[in-house]
Amino acid sequence: MKRRRSRKISSMLSVMGVVILLASCEKPPTTLLDNAKLALRQAADAGALRYAEQDYREAEELVRTGWMEVARQNGRLAPFRDYYHADSLLGLAIIKSAAAVRNVHETLKNLDSLARLERKKFEGDLRTWRKSLDGSLENFKAEKHWTEAELALRISENLMSDGEYQEAILAVKKGRDALKRLEGTITDYANDQARKIKIWRQWVRETVDESQSEGASALIIDKSAHKTYLVKGGQIVRSYKCELGYNSANQKLFAGDGATPEGQYHVTKVKQNSKFYRALLINFPNGLDMKRFRENKNKGIVSRYARVGALIEIHGNGGQNDDWTDGCVALKNEDMDHLMQYVSVGTPVTIVRKSDRWP
Repeated sequence: MKRRRSRKISSMLSVMGVVILLASCEKPPTTLLDNAKLALRQAADAGALRYAEQDYREAEELVRTGWMEVARQNGRLAPFRDYYHADSLLGLAIIKSAAAVRNVHETLKNLDSLARLERKKFEGDLRTWRKSLDGSLENFKAEKHWTEAELALRISENLMSDGEYQEAILAVKKGRDALKRLEGTITDYANDQARKIKIWRQWVRETVDESQSEGASALIIDKSAHKTYLVKGGQIVRSYKCELGYNSANQKLFAGDGATPEGQYHVTKVKQNSKFYRALLINFPNGLDMKRFRENKNKGIVSRYARVGALIEIHGNGGQNDDWTDGCVALKNEDMDHLMQYVSVGTPVTIVRKSDRWP
């Protein structure tokens, strides 16, 4: 009887011991693990992989190792489970993810300030170049570079609106590269002009001297000044504002380049009625034009399929305040009426890009 009661008591104690052991087991840190995963996702959504990758990768590794530690402890017998290390890892993961988010916000703030500063400076430089170009003859190559730079400015603006600050800064850099090419083009142009200014002065002097010696009329066109000068007896009688080809900064190289030629010519035909009101046809191309055209073809500067061009006139329908012709010189109709009283077939016509010496 006593032996049976003893076994019963022993069995009850064993059961109670198991219950006590089970009751004392730690629970897996499921909520903490979920919070660590959520914090990592939030860091990724904030852009940590792009702007705070080191912090993100460290947080990612802490989540991974913490998760593995939870799994390792889950695989142990309940009484021997210890989630302390897993708790520490997952807690650190949450802290590191939060640090990544803070770094993202700080980086974006700095990039935003830098992008705005770079863009503002670039926009100012672009305006300065625009004023410079507007005050000079139309130069296809220079205008092309300016357009590239202006497009880069617009692209940077759109990128900044989308929060793509690094790309916006790169767009500004590309725009500045275009401005450097523009500066190089203008420098080359100025050097070319400096080399040729003596020739243009000589053409003007010869035209004025011929007019003076013969007491005859002559026309001198200064492309940079957008002026056509009527000279008679070696003196300027009148000047007319004129418009030129849409690529007026350069010497005419071939048909369709939009450039107004530079050289010494004469009137070959007087047209009282013309598509452009009234017109004076000049002898372009002359011998020097043909020689230059052949040389440029041989050098590959001009396509072998290009033509030299012709039908360059001084005509009416001007007054549009823009260089718009295919290479001709356009005056207002009333100025053409006045000019036609002084010119005839054979009248000298000298066209220079620039001249700073006048009678």
